[in-house]
Amino acid sequence: MPARPATIPAAPPPPPSAALNSLRPDPPPSPSPSLKDQTFPDLPVAAMAMASPSCLDLNHPPILKVEPKPEPLELESPAKPTPKTPASALDSDPNSLSIVPYSAVDSPLQQLSPTSDEEALFAEYFRLAHLFMSSYSKKLGVAVAKSIVEAAKAQTPQSAMAVSKKRKARSADMVRVSSLSEHDQIYFRDLVRRARITFESLRVLIIRDEARGQGLGAFGRRSRADLKAAAIMTNRALWLNRDKRIIGSIPGICVGDVYFFRMELCVIGLHGQVQAGIDYVPASRSSSGEPIATSIIVSGGYEDDDDGGDALIYTGHGGRDHLHKMCTSQKLRGGNLALERSMKYGIEIRVIRGIKVDQSPSGRIYVYDGLYRIVNCWLDVGKSGFGVFKYKLLRNEGQEEMGSVMLKVAACLKANSLTVRKNGFFCYDISMGKEKLPVSLYNELDDDQDPLHFEYLATPIYPPIIQDKFHGDSTGGCECVTNCTSDCYCASMNGGEFAYDGNGVLLRGKPLIYECGTACRCPLSCLNRVSQKGTRHRLEVFRSKDTGWGVRSLDLIRAGTFICEFSGIVLTKQQTDILQQAGESLVYPNRFPGRWVEWGDISDVFQDYLPPRYPYLPELTFSIDVSRARNAACYLSHSACPNVFVQFVLYDHYSLSYPHVMIFAMENIPPLRELSIDYGAIDDLAGTVPKLEY
Repeated sequence: MPARPATIPAAPPPPPSAALNSLRPDPPPSPSPSLKDQTFPDLPVAAMAMASPSCLDLNHPPILKVEPKPEPLELESPAKPTPKTPASALDSDPNSLSIVPYSAVDSPLQQLSPTSDEEALFAEYFRLAHLFMSSYSKKLGVAVAKSIVEAAKAQTPQSAMAVSKKRKARSADMVRVSSLSEHDQIYFRDLVRRARITFESLRVLIIRDEARGQGLGAFGRRSRADLKAAAIMTNRALWLNRDKRIIGSIPGICVGDVYFFRMELCVIGLHGQVQAGIDYVPASRSSSGEPIATSIIVSGGYEDDDDGGDALIYTGHGGRDHLHKMCTSQKLRGGNLALERSMKYGIEIRVIRGIKVDQSPSGRIYVYDGLYRIVNCWLDVGKSGFGVFKYKLLRNEGQEEMGSVMLKVAACLKANSLTVRKNGFFCYDISMGKEKLPVSLYNELDDDQDPLHFEYLATPIYPPIIQDKFHGDSTGGCECVTNCTSDCYCASMNGGEFAYDGNGVLLRGKPLIYECGTACRCPLSCLNRVSQKGTRHRLEVFRSKDTGWGVRSLDLIRAGTFICEFSGIVLTKQQTDILQQAGESLVYPNRFPGRWVEWGDISDVFQDYLPPRYPYLPELTFSIDVSRARNAACYLSHSACPNVFVQFVLYDHYSLSYPHVMIFAMENIPPLRELSIDYGAIDDLAGTVPKLEY
């Protein structure tokens, strides 16, 4: 069977040089015929600043040449005044390029409908974000370089709102991104992931502090941590894709990506509206004087929607009261008019579906299902008896399978795999009951059944020198009778804090994590016992066209959760040296990059933040022999932009030289998406990484 790739990038890819093309629709002729078949030229424009320089190593940011911008289109309608283009660094010299600084990014207040309740809501969150930043910076012992809201202006919600309103509005410049190289794709994917990790890290810190009684909720009530995290990030200029309005696909965002919070969509620029289902450039800011829609969210909010997957009947917005009941007919304005104009100009629309699920902390997930085109729109009488605007959208061909469809397929596979898979080889559980959940095997490409030839090991077999430490030695464990608290022995071993939240999600990566184990008196329900309980997801080893054998999950995997452990026969350094020369298949834990530092990293918010250096982890010299016995982790494919990472854990012994090699999710991983890991640097003489000959 094919081996893993023998060459792996030793250094991060250079910054991209993506081609960004402006989208300026031609003015309609007079009299105006149908514009359905009209095409529009692609014109090079200035670069797009995807994030602040602190988001990633941008020592050499993208450099693009710029063509002079065409004059704004003059429309015949006298009722529409010529819009004023916002001043920017690009307007001063259209033939020179400079990345727009994020100090010009607007606040979420300007994306909301202009109602006093919504403005007051976000003004309060800006005030709370300032308090959170100040209090948390004291805990870290660092100075915040710039307050979220100036102290003199942070006394009332009204003053906080006034500060945010001074920020420059979200750009109305429309661009299309094309011709991304593989390095460009990795670059932007890392950029998006970094923003999402920052958002999630802030969110869980806010929740943890509130649980400790140190939170910012008023009158003892817990507030929306996702809104607070987003408010902090917008004041730190960490929202992506703000200086250009991207039409079509956004770099770094893949079809099928899953989000647990609506604010995440705003943070990465996939959908810029906090509440509205239609995101669009308003007529007052469009160069053509006409509104243009860019994305919609389909979540069943309107009773006249008809979602057929590839074909979708979408109902416009408006006409509802505060109870979300239709009370009047909709009007062709705002987002409704923007959708109609996008249909006329043939502009594709990003479609995000909101789905209610139990696995989400918000009770809902948002799945990006790709690009659609609007083929028809009309005014109809809705089920309520009022007039509603309807839009028929068809999905563009040649895209990846919709994430919402993959969720349904995965649910059917879990219920009864044989009814879905009628071709190929299928084995229900290659672990033979050794895992709590079955690990299936599926091959529809050929007759290879190689994973069945190995003994399945759910946990590794350690050498005799540490087996006598499995039940604890003089180091001992905690004496807690119930769930452990922050002052117990195991908490002190972790630097005074536990690594997981109440749902078993890793708060932030560490060099090493001490879980309560065999020497502890706390019950198995203790919150500090996570990875030792085994996988909580239905994994499947499958035959892949690109990677030989791969691993995927039938479940949605939440970012920061435990997936599985690298298992095999653990070898000492001396044994490793001998078997390495014999050409055995070995996994070298010391070669995995320290990507654990990325999980929980909030250095973009607190510039003096340092990743944890405790507990101490020495240089690892052992290896794991998987030539005879292994588990599903041994089939993880390599990627320079992985979605899982290694976290070292101890729980059944205290030998620092032989920690467990645990795998955690780097991002939300939708069902049936292949899991990938960064195997790190390789030894050219050793061959593949790891040296697994399938």
